[in-house]
Amino acid sequence: MFRTPLSAFRLLAFAEAVTWTLLISALILRATAGWAPAVTVAGGIHGFVFLSYGATAILVALNSRWPVGSAALAIVSAVIPYATIPVERWLVRRGRLDGRWRTGEEDGDARWYDGPLRWFLRRPWVLVLLIAAAVTALFVVLLVVGPPGGK
Repeated sequence: MFRTPLSAFRLLAFAEAVTWTLLISALILRATAGWAPAVTVAGGIHGFVFLSYGATAILVALNSRWPVGSAALAIVSAVIPYATIPVERWLVRRGRLDGRWRTGEEDGDARWYDGPLRWFLRRPWVLVLLIAAAVTALFVVLLVVGPPGGK
């Protein structure tokens, strides 16, 4: 499924845009029909995908050795509705999503994280479980803390 950084990033960028649609639709439903649970459900789905997209953007940025500006743009794009799609297209045009996962020794170990990253990329099930656990833990913490403004 995620054979390349492009396939992983593209899927999560699209999922982030879809969940924006769910959230906006739920907000409209709450405003017009007074059905607040729609926002709770759609907001939870969107929040989880938002965090997953951010984790994927960081993983792909590290793997593909993006400049800090490209990584920041990819991550911040999730805050703006539907912005992940044009940012993904821009990254493709710039060649930032070209290439493969860095799993081999021939990729070099120029950065402190290359060794651990290569280890995890060779064991994708461990990486997926670790990211899922981290996203879930952060999601739970954010649920406990509650929305900004204390509502």
